[in-house]
Amino acid sequence: MTLRHTIDSPVGPLTLTEADGALAELRFGGVVSGAPAPSPLLRQAEEELAEYFAGRRRRFTLPVAPQGTPFQRSVWEALQRIPYGATSTYGRIAAHVGRPKACRAVGMANHRNPIAIVIPCHRVVGSDGTLTGYAGGLGVKERLLRLEQQGAGRTDPTRR
Repeated sequence: MTLRHTIDSPVGPLTLTEADGALAELRFGGVVSGAPAPSPLLRQAEEELAEYFAGRRRRFTLPVAPQGTPFQRSVWEALQRIPYGATSTYGRIAAHVGRPKACRAVGMANHRNPIAIVIPCHRVVGSDGTLTGYAGGLGVKERLLRLEQQGAGRTDPTRR
């Protein structure tokens, strides 16, 4: 069974999707409505995201089940290893997953990440440290990086 719940956040509405007891999607946008109470998992997701945005959570504990190819899943697993407050590059992620020349493929896997924020694709920057595309927009990416940089005691969102 698939359940959805849309929440307000400092970066706008976020739509959470649960499938088979795990978070399957976290997408930007949606309409917050007076829908019935969310499931325990979606309530936990809402609480963990609120703690994250308040600067009190650095790591999510939610079970996640992103759907994708084996390569995409390997990239998404690598993204989850980027420390809070740090960034990495497409090239580093490609090397980490054993495909050092697959920078563009890593970029596409990042683009297709179905669980934004929780699987932190916002922590990936260009090889020169510039901010590159993000599903929520570059302003949201910069805001997420600043939140994490400040929580980690840094001020430059592209500092590794």
